[in-house]
Amino acid sequence: MSRVFRLYGSFCATHPWEVIVAVVTLTTCLLTVDQKKEPPAQPCPGCFEEQFKAVDVIVMTVIRCLAILYSSHQFRNLQKLGSKYILGLAGLFIVFSSFVFTSTVLNFLQIDLVDLKDALFFFLLLIDLSKAATLAQFALTASSQEEISSKIARGMSVLGPTITLDTVVETLVIGVGTLSGVHRLEMLSYFACLSVLVNYVIFMTFYPACLSLMLELARISNFYGEKQPIVSKMLLEENEKANPAVQRVKLIMSIGLTAVHVHSRWFVKDESTDSEIITNTDHQNCAEDSVYGYLMKQFALSADHIVILILVVTLIIKFIFFENDDHLKQAIDDEPPHVLKRQKCITKAESINEEKEVQTNDEEIESLDETNTRNLEECLQIYRSDGASKLSDKEVILLIDTKHLPAYNLEKAVKNQERGVKIRRQLIQSLAKCESAFLNLPYKHYDYSKVMGACCENVIGYIPVPLGVAGPLVLDGKQYYIPMSTTEGCLIASANRGCRAVEHCGIKSRIVSDGMTRGPVVRFNSITKASEVTLWLEKPENFLKVKENFDSTSRFARLSRITSRVAGRYLFLRFVAETGDAMGMNMLSKGTEKALFFVQRFFPEMEILSLSGNYCADKKPAAVNWVEGRGKSVVCEAIVSGDVVSSVLKSSTQVLVDLNTSKNMIGSAMAGSIGGFNAHAANIVTAIFIATGQDPAQNIASSNCITIMEPWGDNGQDLYVSCTMPSIEIGTIGGGTILPAQSACLDMLGVRGPNEESPGANSKQLARIVCATVLAGELSLMAALATGQLVKSHLKYNRSYSEKDSQDCCKT
Repeated sequence: MSRVFRLYGSFCATHPWEVIVAVVTLTTCLLTVDQKKEPPAQPCPGCFEEQFKAVDVIVMTVIRCLAILYSSHQFRNLQKLGSKYILGLAGLFIVFSSFVFTSTVLNFLQIDLVDLKDALFFFLLLIDLSKAATLAQFALTASSQEEISSKIARGMSVLGPTITLDTVVETLVIGVGTLSGVHRLEMLSYFACLSVLVNYVIFMTFYPACLSLMLELARISNFYGEKQPIVSKMLLEENEKANPAVQRVKLIMSIGLTAVHVHSRWFVKDESTDSEIITNTDHQNCAEDSVYGYLMKQFALSADHIVILILVVTLIIKFIFFENDDHLKQAIDDEPPHVLKRQKCITKAESINEEKEVQTNDEEIESLDETNTRNLEECLQIYRSDGASKLSDKEVILLIDTKHLPAYNLEKAVKNQERGVKIRRQLIQSLAKCESAFLNLPYKHYDYSKVMGACCENVIGYIPVPLGVAGPLVLDGKQYYIPMSTTEGCLIASANRGCRAVEHCGIKSRIVSDGMTRGPVVRFNSITKASEVTLWLEKPENFLKVKENFDSTSRFARLSRITSRVAGRYLFLRFVAETGDAMGMNMLSKGTEKALFFVQRFFPEMEILSLSGNYCADKKPAAVNWVEGRGKSVVCEAIVSGDVVSSVLKSSTQVLVDLNTSKNMIGSAMAGSIGGFNAHAANIVTAIFIATGQDPAQNIASSNCITIMEPWGDNGQDLYVSCTMPSIEIGTIGGGTILPAQSACLDMLGVRGPNEESPGANSKQLARIVCATVLAGELSLMAALATGQLVKSHLKYNRSYSEKDSQDCCKT
């Protein structure tokens, strides 16, 4: 039957509009059918049957309260299973559609809807939202929009047979109440049977179609992120736990109950006996007319009251104590943050609660019992057989303290990266006695899978850094909005003002050269051999052989040149190579190592001291990077009109040119600066580096910049400005660029990942953007310095001075 239900579910999910329209049309037809109803029978005069009964009010009030509490219990359980919005909507849909369609069927069957008021709350107790939530979870495990239909079909194939059998059993069991002869119980049983059948039809047709349509319109996919395989597996395992013996018992019950119904409904009853019973009952109801008899009748519990209360209590006990609704809680609790944020509609209240959850409070309830910590021997036995994931946090820390488990290997040992981070925090708190230091250090809801083994070790959390945007920046005829991550006030505002200054003229850029470097140091027995190797490498045929070995280590690294410097018997080599869209240090290291081994075959006495001999030079101020370049060498220029200089920058061309000469040229020369002939290039470079996942330490060479300003035009009122940056060390793949937030910032600029058509184009374009943003920042800061606005603006934003004591240098 699973295959049949799978095909059926696939049809409903792939044709949602057709199914919805068909069901709604049928419902409308049933509601609009004009039924001729017989006039109601007149009650017997003097009969108390239609009169008010206090016990009815009490019993029905108890039922209503229990129904409301149980409904609340069901919706609270939905929150434990995942998205309280998607699954909550699924639950509300089931409840609402059940009421609507059941009422429609009752109307078609000419059943007086007035009688339904007593059954509504009892009807709530029959609705089981867990199956609806489970089908929604099957749909949410889809990794793309195209997979939603197949996941719903898979869910129908798993749930269909079970729900069908349960519906048959429930209908037959509840149907026994229609044979009781108790009027109220019969009425409730009829309503319950109809609602069970209607719910089954709606769940099998209308619900999967609406679920598919809702997820498609909301464009929700990859909801569980990397936990989707785990959630899918647990869903299947949970629904495959059905005991075959229980299924057989249900089938036997169905057959037996069917026999009971057939015997009770098709065998002829003794009409005289039934008439006698009815006559006697009516006589008894009409006989008691005394005050005492009236009061006793008001509070007398009849058989239907007792049976109804017993049935209600049984249903609640069954659903609360015998339904396992926490089977996916652990999987959902491990859900990464970037999956939660894929929900397209989130209320302000939830976002506030999420903020509070992210901020760390280690007083959370652990899934393992911490009160019964086992001894070391037991812990070691469990660790060696089942792994550290079966141990409590305290037991894991015990293994670390006794040197049986290295702290750096926590995440792998407990098979849960976030839990590993949490345990390491507890360990550091106890060792360093700095519990208060971790109160504002978040660690939850972060995708550590991209961090481990790639970006950071011994992780204890993450640092949220503010991210702003400057722009639009017009570069080579295209607009860019520049993500900048910083904690320095006024920086992004200043860059933003510079972007406005060049908005009309735009910035032009060029890549002058491209080549990452690695500079090993080798040693010989004499200066003769060191000099001989230098001459040997200068021969084209030898260089080509070295290049062949170097290039064989990577698909993208291509050696372009080797420069050498002799210092006594030491030889410093500088390998320069293009590295595609990667920043390229790893490529250079691997290629340089193989090239050196090749050279060593011709000069066996060559001693390789270090793969890096500081002649690269990496992450250190060095004239070699300023003169010869490293990474991307970029030049940008712009011609700003005199009107814009005065209106936006609040200055003049003559003043800016004079200040640039005095400060950036003469001042830097007096300081003996290397590559520092600029106002604040490092500010812009570092902010963009942090936002886009670059190595912030490489801002040292990357910030090498010379800013030139000249008067331009016939009257010299316009301003020519250029920035030359010979050593921007940058990439769009590898390192921190793989992290979700940093990758998103690269996406903003349209340079994420490798460029398949032209390898290296993305990293070059990012270098152009950095240089152009530096130019905009130089314009704004120089103008602020020229007009004396720098101190005032920083006092206002960095030290919270009042408005009357300062003014904004970036005010437009």
